[in-house]
Amino acid sequence: MIPRYSRPEMTAIWSPETRFRIWFEIEAHATTALAELGIVPKEAAETVWEKGRDAVFDVARIDEIERVTKHDVIAFLTHLAEIVGPEARFVHQGMTSSDVLDTCLNVQLVRAADLLIADIDGLLAALKRRAFEHKLTPTIGRSHGIHAEPVTFGLKLAQAHAEFERARARLVAARAEVATCAISGAVGTFANIDPRVEEYVAEKMGLTPEPVSTQVIPRDRHAMFFAVLGVVASSVERLAIEVRHLQRTEVLEAEEYFSEGQKGSSAMPHKRNPVLTENLTGLARMVRSYALPAMENVALWHERDISHSSVERMIGPDATVTLDFALARLTGVIDKLLVYPEQMQRNLDRLGGLVHSQRVLLALTQAGVSREDAYRLVQRNAMPVWRGEGDFLTLLQADQEVTAALKPEAIAACFDLGYHLKHVDTIFRRVFGTA
Repeated sequence: MIPRYSRPEMTAIWSPETRFRIWFEIEAHATTALAELGIVPKEAAETVWEKGRDAVFDVARIDEIERVTKHDVIAFLTHLAEIVGPEARFVHQGMTSSDVLDTCLNVQLVRAADLLIADIDGLLAALKRRAFEHKLTPTIGRSHGIHAEPVTFGLKLAQAHAEFERARARLVAARAEVATCAISGAVGTFANIDPRVEEYVAEKMGLTPEPVSTQVIPRDRHAMFFAVLGVVASSVERLAIEVRHLQRTEVLEAEEYFSEGQKGSSAMPHKRNPVLTENLTGLARMVRSYALPAMENVALWHERDISHSSVERMIGPDATVTLDFALARLTGVIDKLLVYPEQMQRNLDRLGGLVHSQRVLLALTQAGVSREDAYRLVQRNAMPVWRGEGDFLTLLQADQEVTAALKPEAIAACFDLGYHLKHVDTIFRRVFGTA
């Protein structure tokens, strides 16, 4: 985790203190369940909770023990015994390390997913507000980076809103995917621990029992989780790139907020660079990169190996912390985005009316001209406009083959901007439920 791209609430989920606290809760709940089944003394389970509930686990001490044991869970249990006393011998009865590690990891991923879902809710609110603000702000739609036909800036934001609604749904599904618990013992057979212990711990930790585990929770669940994070990151990048393109000097239809005292370049004082959205592109690349090792973790040897462990210790914190930061940053970009409707209109007019070429084409075909001939006539008048040799409407109205099919006023009617915006309300109702 890089502090520059981290936010405290998400970072806290992955701290050693949080991890050891979760480990304690898993172990203590399991001990309670064993006590209720009459396998360990109830007094022992009560002592574990009494002495461990408010204990501050000494990270340095656990690390010191691990340097000798070379085993993190044993190091923790040894330290827990120092806190709890003799009753600690009833902790971890019939369990294996993976029961603690895998259940803890899934608790952390669930908590991280909750923060990411809340992040998207904030982004959706910003997108909706700005979409309605610019619902009817006309701008040029582009395909292949080239002027195509008019849209509105609100429609661009509505599209992003719909995409992040899908992202939210995927995150909810990803959360459910990893919200499982395994307390099944060595190789997952429950030979030394009753399945009811797993059910009890799962309920207490907000998880569901893994239907069948080996010695680990199957890693296809985690692969799906990190793949979803990668897809969400791609949506972040898509919107970030839109802003970056719109901020180019030659376009300048929108730009990131430039605060008082901000500097764009160490060399050129005039610069206002899209640094936030460029940063988001880079962060999205990183989040996507974590999906591949998560997928490679699926193929473990037999009932388990630990090839996945080092991977997850890195990608768990890094992917969630980075995406959390990126979503918050994108929300700020949208919330404060500077929008320039006048420049949008200037760009719309830049090609001398060529953006209405399809309407002329369709009008000619409806007037009886074959599609091939209609295309030829429209293109013949469009190409000089590309070269700066006239105005599209004027050229069309001077073309005798065109006016033989369409009167000048009918041609002019094809240049109505409002024609392209007539279904904006319909789209907004589809996206937001209201226009």
